[in-house]
Amino acid sequence: MTRYVIIGAGAVGASLAAQFELAGIPYALVGRGAQISHIREHGLSYRRPTGTQQVKLNAFDLSDPPELTPQDILLLTVKSQDASSALAFWSWRNVSGAADPAAVILPIVAFQNGLATEALALRTFAHVYGASIMTPARFTETGNVVCGGDPEVGVVTIGRFPRGRDETSNRIATDLKRAGYLAETTGEITGWKSAKLLHNARNVLELFHGPADLRSEIGESLVDEARRALQAAGYRLAAPSERNIDISNWGVAENSGIHPGQQSTWQSFTRGASSEVDFLNGEIVLLGRLHGIATPYNNAVQRIAGELAQYGEFSSPLPLDDILADVDMRDQRDYIEFATAR
Repeated sequence: MTRYVIIGAGAVGASLAAQFELAGIPYALVGRGAQISHIREHGLSYRRPTGTQQVKLNAFDLSDPPELTPQDILLLTVKSQDASSALAFWSWRNVSGAADPAAVILPIVAFQNGLATEALALRTFAHVYGASIMTPARFTETGNVVCGGDPEVGVVTIGRFPRGRDETSNRIATDLKRAGYLAETTGEITGWKSAKLLHNARNVLELFHGPADLRSEIGESLVDEARRALQAAGYRLAAPSERNIDISNWGVAENSGIHPGQQSTWQSFTRGASSEVDFLNGEIVLLGRLHGIATPYNNAVQRIAGELAQYGEFSSPLPLDDILADVDMRDQRDYIEFATAR
């Protein structure tokens, strides 16, 4: 029987574990730090639009992980910036009763935002899948996760990386549906993750405050740069019309505990955790540098967020004007460098 080993106990990983527990699907949740210690001792306080319950989970600390079996499927739910160390930890672990290690025989599914993790996983794992997940979830307090998706917890699109669908992706989608998600498979998972990156490019603006029209203007610039960089790199962006499932009746429930402007990037800074901006806006900056596309707005927010994570504590939003000042300074420097070169 398939067991899902969920690697990472944040909002996505802990809610997956809770849904599997409630649906009777075999799983093991593996995490580290205060979150997994609290869950192991007290269970997870899990809030859904229908109410809050304390869910006892099959949880393991990373220092003493469960023994792997040939029937396991690994679900990688850590943030992108933590994926490299997680993959290094799990790739060459023994699998009970098998001659080969995990990376050779076990499938792994990357749930990260951005485009970096699947290729990184493919360096070691022979069977890599990508998952694009939309789930309005909140994790800002140890031992507490809020999921406001209604009626389903979230929407998941899954496919083999770099392309294709197979029996394994179909099985995962079936189990996710059973666990309370809207789920479908795709043969072009990169297209879905690329399309989601356009949305994620705006996440960083939750660290800033200012006039709504300026926020909208900067957001449009971030997305426009992202679209041009992705297209220059050869990525095809999946369109909503390509879905095989109807998500028109799915959304965020009112009074669910999910508030606008408090997505995953804001939550990470609020908890004092590491930043994923280098794998969202930083991905756009990387593609721009590789393919000759100017990305001044993504470059600006990446730099500001990076310095905020490195040197300060996030206690209040920064002014949106800081982004414009960085863009203007960068444009002036680029002009000087161009003039000097001539």
